[in-house]
Amino acid sequence: MFENLSERLERAFKVLKGEGQITEINVAETLKEVRRTLIEADVNYKVAKTFTDTVKQKAIGQNVINSLKPKELMIKIVHDELTELMGGEQAPFNVEGHPAIILMSGLQGSGKTTFSGKLANRFIKRHPLLVACDVYRPAAIEQLKVLGEQIGVPVYSEPGNQNPVEIAQHAIADAKAKGYGVVIVDTAGRLAVDEQMMQEIKAIKDAIQPNETLFVVDSMTGQDAVNTAKAFNDRLDYDGVVLTKLDGDTRGGAALSIRTVVDKPIKWVGTGEKMEAIDPFRPSGMADRILNMGDIVSLVDRMQQQYDEEQARELQKKIAKNKFDFNDFLSQISKIKKMGHLKDLASMIPGVGKAIKDVDISDDAFKGIEAIIYSMTPYEREHPEAINGSRRQRIARGSGTNIQEVNRLLTQFDQTRKAMHKMSNMSPKQLMRAGRRR
Repeated sequence: MFENLSERLERAFKVLKGEGQITEINVAETLKEVRRTLIEADVNYKVAKTFTDTVKQKAIGQNVINSLKPKELMIKIVHDELTELMGGEQAPFNVEGHPAIILMSGLQGSGKTTFSGKLANRFIKRHPLLVACDVYRPAAIEQLKVLGEQIGVPVYSEPGNQNPVEIAQHAIADAKAKGYGVVIVDTAGRLAVDEQMMQEIKAIKDAIQPNETLFVVDSMTGQDAVNTAKAFNDRLDYDGVVLTKLDGDTRGGAALSIRTVVDKPIKWVGTGEKMEAIDPFRPSGMADRILNMGDIVSLVDRMQQQYDEEQARELQKKIAKNKFDFNDFLSQISKIKKMGHLKDLASMIPGVGKAIKDVDISDDAFKGIEAIIYSMTPYEREHPEAINGSRRQRIARGSGTNIQEVNRLLTQFDQTRKAMHKMSNMSPKQLMRAGRRR
C-alpha cells in the first residue's frame, strides 16, 4: 500500500539531509518534488497545490528544535498536514439502535457486496443480518449467501420480489422480530447518471432511515473514484466512504483527495481478500504508513478483533500452569492468519515497513508448522513432552517434512512455553527489569 508514494516522498525529504536550517530555497525544492509526487499518485491538482502551499507557510521561519533536524521537522509538518488533509480525526461510525441499519451503495464492481460481508463479520458479536437488495444481478444474491455462510451470518432475500424498497423494509421488520443487532443492506451497483437507479437508492434510504449510508469505491480507480464519490454524494448525501482494494497497486490519490473534494469522511478501508481484512480509517495512522512510520494502533485494533477476553483469560491460566500445548499454538496461528497478510501486519510496526520492502513474506509461512502439528495425535498435541524419537519419525513422515524440522519446532515450542510460563509469574517490576537487561 502506497509504496511508490512513500519512496518518492522519502527522496523529496533527502533534499534537506545535512542542512543546518530550513530556508525558502531548500523548502521550495523539497515541496516541488512533494507536489510532483502527489500529482503522480493521482491526487487532485488543486488539493496537491493547496497542501504544499500550506506546508511551505508552516515550514518557512520555523526554528528547528535542537533535538530535531530540518528533515525531521519537515516530515513532522507533512505528517500533520497529511492527517488534516484526510480528515484530522477518525470519523465516528454510528451503530446505535436495535437494530442499527447500514445501507451500502456504489458502482458495480467496486467491492460492495464483499465489503458488506466483511462489515457483518466485523460486527459478528452484534448478531448481524445481511440483506440482499440487488434484484438485477442474480449472482449478487448468491454471492451474498456464500459470504454469509462463510462467516456464519444469515442473509435475508425474497426470491421473485423485484422491489428492493419492500425487501429492505421486510428485512428490518424481520430483524426486529428476531433480535438482530445490525442490519446491512446490500444494493445494486449503479451509475450516478442513471436517474431511475439513483431514485431507487434514494427511495430505499428514505424508507429505512439508516444509521449510516456508505459509498463503496474501488481505490485503484484513482482520481475517477473521487469524481464518482462526489457525483453520488450530490444525489444521495451519504455519511461516509469505504475505500476497497487498498492492498493493491494503488497510487493513493483517492485516500488523499476524497475528504477535500467530497467533504465526506472515509470511514473504512478494505486491505485484503480475507473477510477480516478491513480497518476503520484513521487519518493519522494512514499518514504514518505513507511516511513509513508504521501504524501500531491499527495493528492493535486487528488483534483485539481476534481475541476474546474470556479465551485470553483461559489461555493465561494455562500458561501460568505451564499447560500451553500445540492446540493452543494452532489457535494462535489461526488468529494471526485472520488478521491479514503477514507483510502488511509487519509494516504496521514502526520502523519495519521500510526494512522489509524488498523482502518476500509468504502467507504460506505457517504451512510447514501446521502440517507437523496436524500430523500429531490428539494426545501428542496435549502432551508435547511425550513425543519421543519414534513419534518424531512418524510425524515427519506424516507431514512430508524431515526429522530435523520436527526437532526444530519441538525445541522452539519448548523454549517458548518455558519463557511464557516464566513471564506469567513475574511481577510488573521484574518484567521491566528484564526488558531493560535486553
